[in-house]
Amino acid sequence: MSSSSNPTSAAYKHAIKELGLKSNIASTLEMPDRELTVEVPFRRDNGEMDSVIGFRVQHNNTRGPFKGGIRYHQHVDIEEVRSLATLMTWKTSLLDIPYGGGKGGIGVDPSKYSKTELERMSRNFFRAIDPIIGVNIDIPAPDVNTNAQVMSWFMDEYSQTHGYTPAIVTGKPLELGGSEGREAATGRGTAVITRETADKWGVDLKNSKVVIQGFGNVGSYAAKFLHEYGCKIIGVSDVTGGLYDPDGLDVPSLFEHNSQNRTIDGFNQGKKISNDELLALECDFMIPAALGSAINKSNVDSLNCKVIIEAANGPVTGDAANKLWDRKIGIIPDILTNAGGVTVSYFEWVQNLQQFKWTEDDVNEKLETKMVQAFNEVFELREKNNVPMRIASFMVAIDRVHKAYALRQG
Repeated sequence: MSSSSNPTSAAYKHAIKELGLKSNIASTLEMPDRELTVEVPFRRDNGEMDSVIGFRVQHNNTRGPFKGGIRYHQHVDIEEVRSLATLMTWKTSLLDIPYGGGKGGIGVDPSKYSKTELERMSRNFFRAIDPIIGVNIDIPAPDVNTNAQVMSWFMDEYSQTHGYTPAIVTGKPLELGGSEGREAATGRGTAVITRETADKWGVDLKNSKVVIQGFGNVGSYAAKFLHEYGCKIIGVSDVTGGLYDPDGLDVPSLFEHNSQNRTIDGFNQGKKISNDELLALECDFMIPAALGSAINKSNVDSLNCKVIIEAANGPVTGDAANKLWDRKIGIIPDILTNAGGVTVSYFEWVQNLQQFKWTEDDVNEKLETKMVQAFNEVFELREKNNVPMRIASFMVAIDRVHKAYALRQG
């Protein structure tokens, strides 16, 4: 993928240039500390043995243990995992969480395996990466096609060898040391960032119009909290299509419908529209919360919003971002917007280490403090250097890691 279409690669290079870092330092910060590829043999339900390939990449632990999810997807390979691990380093640094970046995965389609097969696969994978993980070394979490149940298997497998260790993974069920507020954290963080953006961009939040592409965990919770702030959610979509109501959708009812049916299809309000029509709606905030590259050179010219809030990972391509900069349409980058999840994962880890449980109010208050602090740091640098929010985000993150690295190296 070229840097013109990959916003992360382009942003890193631009931020390095703005910071004035030497090329040897830039290369050092970009290079992963360790990459592990493992064979994961396991028994199928029919008694036959099978084998898959798993990965764990530990990018940088200058500021703390490696942190990042484990995904199960047929497209998982070492290049993807390496790229995502690197992004986690910058995300945790940006939020000033004492972690580095890591990522892992297995290149499988989990829908082709039974639950018992996935359990055997998961346990054997965790056993294979056991030598390089630990509560102060590397703390995995859920990602694409993994969940609290998979984390429970991981925790149990590790605890059988090392003793009861809930802090070894985050994203666990509440009964096993999971944190209150974790499920809603990424959507809540997205709503907080949208609120702060409204203030800086001079938009009246209570009269603002919001469009949300993608109504999964992140999009649905973002809609819920923005509705509570007084925003008018005029359009939403999922894989079945979009819904539009210029007077605002009944978000509490839609949230309930989506929770029960796992889709917005069949909801009895709003005009049905296509994804292209949804992206072209006139609004204050466009929130892509579905797939990467959703806003690209083929549809960017149709956008009619004031600011894009990137709730998905990489929803705006580099080419599209350049066009939006020229049109003075702001982009609040994913590295900042969707960091609520890893922030509350950090809170979960802290609670596990302390063996003391926080209330949901405690978690939400601390999450808001972290998100607002990070937003303000990025915005101040944006104003000072006259760069897009994405570049300012990477500048804050890279500078923090670089300073820690320089101090440790003496």
